[in-house]
Amino acid sequence: MRISTNQMYQRGVDGMLEQQSQFSKTQNQLASGKRVVVPSDDPTGAVQMLDLQKNMESTRRYQENIAAARVSLNMEEQGLRDGIGILQRVRDLTIQANNSAMSNSQRQGLAQEIEEHLAGLLGLANTQDANGDYLFAGFSTNGKPFSQSAAGFNYAGDQGQRLLQVGPNRQVAMSDSGSQVFQAIKNGNGSFVTAYNPANTGSGVIDPGTVINPTAWVRDTYTITFITPTNYEIRDSSAALISSGAYQADADISFNGVQTSIAGAPAAGDQFTLAPSTYQDVFATLQDLVNAFRSTPVDPAAKAQVANDINQAMTGLDQALDNFSDLEASVGARLQALDSQESINDDFISISEAALAKVEDLDYAEAISRFNRQLLALQAAQQTFMRVQNLSLFNFF
Repeated sequence: MRISTNQMYQRGVDGMLEQQSQFSKTQNQLASGKRVVVPSDDPTGAVQMLDLQKNMESTRRYQENIAAARVSLNMEEQGLRDGIGILQRVRDLTIQANNSAMSNSQRQGLAQEIEEHLAGLLGLANTQDANGDYLFAGFSTNGKPFSQSAAGFNYAGDQGQRLLQVGPNRQVAMSDSGSQVFQAIKNGNGSFVTAYNPANTGSGVIDPGTVINPTAWVRDTYTITFITPTNYEIRDSSAALISSGAYQADADISFNGVQTSIAGAPAAGDQFTLAPSTYQDVFATLQDLVNAFRSTPVDPAAKAQVANDINQAMTGLDQALDNFSDLEASVGARLQALDSQESINDDFISISEAALAKVEDLDYAEAISRFNRQLLALQAAQQTFMRVQNLSLFNFF
């Protein structure tokens, strides 16, 4: 086979270019410290690297979400703790006021302090975070959630609970709506609420009562009517007779799985009711206390009404305290969940970084050895080309 001069030149150039390419690739690897500089260096490894980098970037965003959720939950936890402190103080004042030795003027002084606590609780419900978002507004974070009007207290937020993704398959609530914190509070004892008829003329005061047999409790509105000052009957909402008995002050009155008692001296025709609990916001409970403390009863019947109002408000305070405490525990559990997930995410990032380094990073000892071999091969190819290009048949004549 004949080999032309052009063929010899082309083969020599091709050999040098190939050696130059390999040498340049190794040189780039040494300069960057990476085994895979471009995807063609290792297509399979490049795919693995992209997957690892994508997952690490997602996990770092989860870590940012955890930090944001922790700030919000810490603020809510502090707010709930402050709210519990306010309600505890109001409860202490209520106990102090709920005795016959307290004068009307003294109760009015307590009413003024409770009004201040009411204003403080309303301000707490309108807490804003560092971004100006309202903490207890649900999804409606740009608008003030709670306001007071002549008709009562209004909530302008919604029922939304903001969630943040903190892991591939995990979300954590970073807030609770104002409705859940301040409004979703059962009145009475949580199962039923006792009340008096404003037209009562006696001095009877009804106890908040309790459910003693949940399976026997039938949700309905029951009316206790005193036929005489010493005899009563109990009827349901359809006026069916449920029970009757002789009245003794502070003696238990039990029926349909519930129990209550009445103190004082009811008059004939006086009525008391037991109705299923409904929701009442904590602001209304405090306002009821203010109204009760500001009244000026003079006769036994009016004093009994004040005592009934205070008893009812006391059970409302207890329900609100339970709600705040339950939510505080829930927030604490979510903060613990964030700590746990943060640790899991940190471990994932560390493992992924190690795996990425194994695929991407350069083995310097091997690369330097390869660099020297390729340099030698390139030099040999260049020297060979220099010798071959001088060959000619005319050199042998």
